[in-house]
Order: sequence, then structure tokens, then C-alpha cells
Amino acid sequence: MKLRAYILMTLVVAVWGSTFVVIKGALADATPVAFNLIRMTLAFVLLAAGYHRAWGTIRRSHIAAGALVGLCLAAGYQFQTIGLARTTPSKSAFITGLVVVLVPLFSMPPALRPPGARSPRWNAFAGAALAFVGIVLITAPPASGTSGSVAAFLPDFSSINLGDVLTLGCAISFAFHCIALGHTSPRIPFQPLAILQVGFCALFMAVSLPVIEHPKVHVTRQLVFALIVAAALATAAAFSIQSWAQSILPTTPMALILALEPVFAWITSFVVTGERLAMVPAIGAVLILAGIALTELVPQPHVPTAHEA
Repeated sequence: MKLRAYILMTLVVAVWGSTFVVIKGALADATPVAFNLIRMTLAFVLLAAGYHRAWGTIRRSHIAAGALVGLCLAAGYQFQTIGLARTTPSKSAFITGLVVVLVPLFSMPPALRPPGARSPRWNAFAGAALAFVGIVLITAPPASGTSGSVAAFLPDFSSINLGDVLTLGCAISFAFHCIALGHTSPRIPFQPLAILQVGFCALFMAVSLPVIEHPKVHVTRQLVFALIVAAALATAAAFSIQSWAQSILPTTPMALILALEPVFAWITSFVVTGERLAMVPAIGAVLILAGIALTELVPQPHVPTAHEA
């Protein structure tokens, strides 16, 4: 049973990683928020049908919790997809991976800490420091032509683009989503919580759509394929598999499997688009992964949820 869980979760993380490239291509045919709205609406329909027996278990007390979790989820996806349109798939994936580091740091205030969770330990702060250095190197590598001088070791902050900043907002939003799940998931069964959070996520996206952009959608095979992968595989199916696997697998191995998401994103981007990481950004990517791994060396009671593109 554990072997099957390891295999399925690795496949889920591989799907999540590949969606960065798939969605990046689809954004040529649809604006980001319009894509997100269609994707989440389809995912909601699939979950609502698949968990149709759970509708009768939804209580009034579940509604507010589902709305809060859905709001954080919507903010994360909006920041991520709008940012992805302005940065590369691999940079987007590595920055999004910071959610694993941010969750324990944001859990420092007792009021935000999920029930039963301990305060962050030394490894959370050390992991955050490594990840911070990594994000600086991957988003602001030293300017070319500065070899042999002190400037060769200084970050070039002018190379940070809007997409990188928006994606950092995505990691922050997803971190709060994880914390919100930590408070709500012990009180609400997974099926109604999945329906509510994805449903409210789609609702908030619909409300924000006219505020953020003028939606444009050009139906192509590339767009349809991306929507099927994102809605059916990376959201509806992945939600179900992850909830099952997290009840079987130990905390630390599970978290480290989730940390492979940016690695799969970079591999997919390299194979499909030929994107390469220069030496300094590659070191930054390794430092981010090291920070994530260090954060999870001392298991926490609450495991952050990975988020696909």
C-alpha cells in the first residue's frame, strides 16, 4: 500500500510540475484570470459530481470555512498564473515551492498556528534563510560582464520582473491556504471541504475577473489540452490522490516528494522549451530545494499542501 502511495504521489507531483509549462503555453490563447476561472469551474463540476454523496453532509458551519480556504486558494492561483505569464516556468515553480518554508514561519503567532502544531524550530529559520538566498540568486543573478570584480558576486535586482514578484505573492497566499486548511480540515470531512473550497475559489475568480483584466479566450487544441490537464488531472484527481496518500505516508517523506514539484517543472521546461538555468540561478534553485528539505528534516504536525500551476 505504501509503495502504491509513493508511486501515485510522485506521479501527481510530476503532473503538477509539468503544468507550469503546459499552462504557460496556453496563456497565449487565454488571459490568465479567464483561464483560471474556466479551470476551477471545470474542477468544481468534476468534484461536485464525483463527491455527489457529500452534498448532504455539508453544514452551515462548513460554509464560512470553505469560503476562507477558497479565498486563499483563489488568491494563490491568481498571483501564480498572472505571474507565470510574465516569468519562466522554472522560476515560477521554484518560487512557488517557497510555500513549504513560509508555512512554519507564518505559524509563529499562536493565533495562526493550527491546533496541536508546535512553534517553528531552528530548522524552519535555517531553511528560510537558505531559501531566501536561493530566491535572490534565481531572480536577481549578477549582471553579465562583471567577472573579476566585486559586482560579480552582487545580485542585480534590476533583473527581477513583475512576474517574479507576483509569484512570491502566490507562495504567500498558498502558505495562508495551508494554515487555513490546518484549522478547518480536522473539523470538516475532505469531500465537502474539497467541493466548497474549489467552488468558492471559482466564485471569487468570477468576481475578480472584470476588475483584473479584460478576458480573452481563443479556443485552440493547446488551450483545451491545458484545461483538461489542469482541471481534471492537476486539481480534481490530484486532490483525491493526495488526501488518500497523506493518510498513509509519513510526514517527512511526503513533504520531500512534494518538494520535487519545481524539479519536475524545470525538467519539463528544459525538454519542451529548451529553457536552461545559468550557473548562478541553478545554485539558487538548489538552495531553495535545500531550504525546503531542511525545513522538513524535523517533522511538523501539519504538512503543507503543494500547489500545481
